[in-house]
Amino acid sequence: MIRVVIADDHHVVRRGLLFFLKTQKDIEIVGEAKNGQEAVELADSLHPDVILMDLVMPELDGIEATKQIMEKNIPSKVLILTSFSDQDHVIPAIRAGAAGYQLKDVEPDQLIASIRAVYRGESQLHSKVTSHVMSHFSKGAASRKLHEDLTRRELEVLAEIAKGKSNKEIAADLFITEKTVKTHVSNILAKLELADRTQAALYAVKHGIA
Repeated sequence: MIRVVIADDHHVVRRGLLFFLKTQKDIEIVGEAKNGQEAVELADSLHPDVILMDLVMPELDGIEATKQIMEKNIPSKVLILTSFSDQDHVIPAIRAGAAGYQLKDVEPDQLIASIRAVYRGESQLHSKVTSHVMSHFSKGAASRKLHEDLTRRELEVLAEIAKGKSNKEIAADLFITEKTVKTHVSNILAKLELADRTQAALYAVKHGIA
């Protein structure tokens, strides 16, 4: 079962998501938060697999809540679910550590697919926000090719990350242990000066490594 927390300050939205997600046999709603502070507290106490996080909420917004969840090393994946697709919202959310970013007009089946993908450790970005992220990170690395410092094996792992594969899947495909994959991922993020797998995947696509 994929244990999910819904964080949204609109009661109607929470109810709608709750009733819809309950129709999925592999998803269990374990908590609801009406603001960012409650989202952090529920993440800390329940350790859900996925948190559906709205961005604009009282007390703590979704970006700050995501940041605090990441800083606490809580093993939960944050999937942003919002109405905002502009760069001023997208980039801070990704930098805060969100594993995915979906818009509230997403098709129901696609939302389910995104939850399952994020749960598996894959990155999920709505098509409307991908260009913002690509543009932002390409500006910072315009004249730099940081991946030239990667080893052959690290490049192979990076290419697999770009395909949306989990550490377990990468380990199986490259015939190495999952622990070794984790080490390679850490080295890749450090060398490329990136914060998470989503940024690494986008970097790989941008530089033709995927």
